[in-house]
Amino acid sequence: MRTTTAAGGVVTRGAGDDLEVVLTGRTSDGTWVFPKGTPDAGESIEETALREVREETGLDVSIVAPIGVTDYWFAVPGERVHKFVHFFLMRPEGGDVSRHDHEYDDVRWVSAGDARRMLSYETYREMLDRAIEAARAAA
Repeated sequence: MRTTTAAGGVVTRGAGDDLEVVLTGRTSDGTWVFPKGTPDAGESIEETALREVREETGLDVSIVAPIGVTDYWFAVPGERVHKFVHFFLMRPEGGDVSRHDHEYDDVRWVSAGDARRMLSYETYREMLDRAIEAARAAA
């Protein structure tokens, strides 16, 4: 067994019924998630989240608040991996989703309601709920 850590963010804009979030998607399997990734050597969790979100979405972002940690298990040849992902509520400061890297085929702003339908995993829907709550508290 091995434990790994990752960090990412839920980038929001707008408020109330007009709240939008950024989703990253792969056309090959129809997966939609929030951007996240693993730390580079010497990076803090916050630095990892900012870098990964910038690379995967094309947006320059800032952290508003931590919104929680989720975990899941997966298998690689010869071992089971327990992954912990730290998520942050983020706001865009510049950039454009057209500048995203090639890890995902599609990066787009969607309404919170559309995000709830599009997200591929329940843990991401839970992070969406936490982000909405945190965004309301920060407003």
